[in-house]
Amino acid sequence: MRTSILCLVGALVLTSTLPTISEAQKKAQPPKAKIVPTETKRHGTVLKDPYAWMRDRENPEVIEYLESENDYMEAITSHTKGLQETLFQEMKSRIKEDDLSVPVRVDNYYYYTRNEEGKQYDIICRKKGSLEGTEEIVLDENLLAEGHEYFSLGNYAVSPNHQVVAYLVNYDGNESFALKFRDLTTGKDLDEEVPAVSYDLEWANDNKTVFYTTRDHTHRSYRVHRHELGTDASKDVLVYEDLDLGNWVSVSKTRSQKYLLILSESSLTSEVRCVLADHPQEDFRVIQPRTENLEYYVNHHGDHFYIVTNDNAQNFKVVKAPVKSPAKANWEDYIPHRANVKIDDIDCFEKHIVVYERDQGLEKIQIRDLQSKQNQYLAFDESVYSLSGQWNPNFKTDTFRFGYQSMVTPRSIFEHNLADNSRELLKQTEVLGGYDASRYVCERIWATADDGTKIPISLLYTKGMKKTGDNPFFLYGYGSYGSSVDPSFRSTRFSMVDRGFIYAIAHIRGGGTMGRAWYEDGKFLKKKNTFTDFINCAEHVIAEGYTRKERLAIGGGSAGGLLIGAVVNMRPDLFEAAVAHVPFVDVMNTMLDESIPLTVMEYQEWGNPNDKEYFDYMRSYSPYDNVKKQAYPNMFVTAGLNDPRVGYWEASKWVAALRQAHQGDQQILLKVNMGQGHGGASGRFDRLREIAEEYSWVMDRLKVTEEIKLP
Repeated sequence: MRTSILCLVGALVLTSTLPTISEAQKKAQPPKAKIVPTETKRHGTVLKDPYAWMRDRENPEVIEYLESENDYMEAITSHTKGLQETLFQEMKSRIKEDDLSVPVRVDNYYYYTRNEEGKQYDIICRKKGSLEGTEEIVLDENLLAEGHEYFSLGNYAVSPNHQVVAYLVNYDGNESFALKFRDLTTGKDLDEEVPAVSYDLEWANDNKTVFYTTRDHTHRSYRVHRHELGTDASKDVLVYEDLDLGNWVSVSKTRSQKYLLILSESSLTSEVRCVLADHPQEDFRVIQPRTENLEYYVNHHGDHFYIVTNDNAQNFKVVKAPVKSPAKANWEDYIPHRANVKIDDIDCFEKHIVVYERDQGLEKIQIRDLQSKQNQYLAFDESVYSLSGQWNPNFKTDTFRFGYQSMVTPRSIFEHNLADNSRELLKQTEVLGGYDASRYVCERIWATADDGTKIPISLLYTKGMKKTGDNPFFLYGYGSYGSSVDPSFRSTRFSMVDRGFIYAIAHIRGGGTMGRAWYEDGKFLKKKNTFTDFINCAEHVIAEGYTRKERLAIGGGSAGGLLIGAVVNMRPDLFEAAVAHVPFVDVMNTMLDESIPLTVMEYQEWGNPNDKEYFDYMRSYSPYDNVKKQAYPNMFVTAGLNDPRVGYWEASKWVAALRQAHQGDQQILLKVNMGQGHGGASGRFDRLREIAEEYSWVMDRLKVTEEIKLP
């Protein structure tokens, strides 16, 4: 019988049996990491790294150690296997396994993806002429994944004449892809392949020329190549190369289908090149030469480029420039800068421009009519929500699609009519198992930072929740790169919330929730604001009676793992449990080694440690370098052996250091995905098992009772 949550009128009863730990588990001992004294001296300061030997993945001793960590984690958590299975079945039961996306018309074809019951991956399909036509399978990811523990379809693009699909595949999580081509008239792959490709690919309008990017030794996307179907890939033309180690290169095409664009950018500066998509053999020309601290991003409409830029505009503005002479000297303000509203992006259509903004932490969509000059904002009912642009490939259209969701409203795809301003709900993700949004509350509260800044927190909980101070609470954070963790819908969270948890997102500085200044106040020499903001949020929810520290768990991943590492060093007494996925915690050793993937690019986020001021500041918060003898919370840490973004050794070294210093009996666990990368499992069901494993551990550590009765 399938295990599921039954949402009934009246009380909801959930059983979550947590067996007692066996004697064998109590006797399980964590792996003993050998200490090999290693020192580096910089700016007169000695950096000690006793676990540097773990970086050598070719050393069998390293692999043996990582596997022993996995064995220990399995032994310590074995008593939660039943709960893990219960949670997995709950999460799986909420998913409509045989689902279908909203079809998108491109020329005379309707493209869509669908899922089949029991299968892990998407099937990409199309129909010609009408939705009643015969289905053609463009790519079946399940077939591509056969025989592999890991699979990722990095990107795909169909030729303008709809006859060939170019697609990228990876089988180990290291984010280096093979570029393949499939003849859609026969369903067979062409006898040509390009190895070691990055994420980007784009067709020219001649149906035979494809542009793609490749990476350097640091995994930085830095070159754009031109491939012509039917030719030897080894003879592909190098179109552009950026030797600045701080820049990342990508290639795209404007919605008008008129121009191909090459974007080279860092977190502070960008530069765009263009060429007519009808003439892919010609040289790309620079729109505005690279200028330090000037960012700009290009869209095309008619005789003008519409450009989103920070030129004398911290929160960005929109300018227009003649296609024939688009340099900065000819930029004319179209949407002026506003101090309290950040422009995230724009979409250009034949008669309208859609503007994506962020105002007081909320996303907004503005529609600007190019003919009538009238502007309007779309209205939404909920006070806390998240918006996203959808695939809108057609330039000549009177409709555009956007995504809407909140922590209680499942992902919804709307089509907005640009001519009459009507709106149609095309699809809302169906949540099975009796999900009822009216049973839940999503709200935003505000904590006060040490410097008086108000920090927004988004909360999700069951209606009728009482502030007894005893609610189990999970607080998530990120706070880097200007990225906003918006209050989106995740059906998996309800396996926590339906057991009495409050799930929260702390929108801390370093992210972009409140605009560009919010980001800049949490980077470089202000990075510690990110950590103290998070601590202030935790203190606030305790002070307000939402929970207490013995019932508080926290989590974050990647740069969010840095957050977790920093705050458990600073305030280990404030949390009962902490989850850190692929955490960036070995800050000093990583940032001082330019051979490590993406290190130099990171100088524009954290600072350059070759500068003593930045060195001293980074060293003052680097989690690995600030582990000290104290009682740490329970820790659940993950890593990916093939991770090209955050080396597996960062987590493994950090866990070894934590165990060496820890003054208590809390669990400190490490799970290393031996065949995966930065994002963990690739299949949709495998991913659910990973979440179930994490949630069961959190519930176990917070001592969530066997039976919860909710109103």
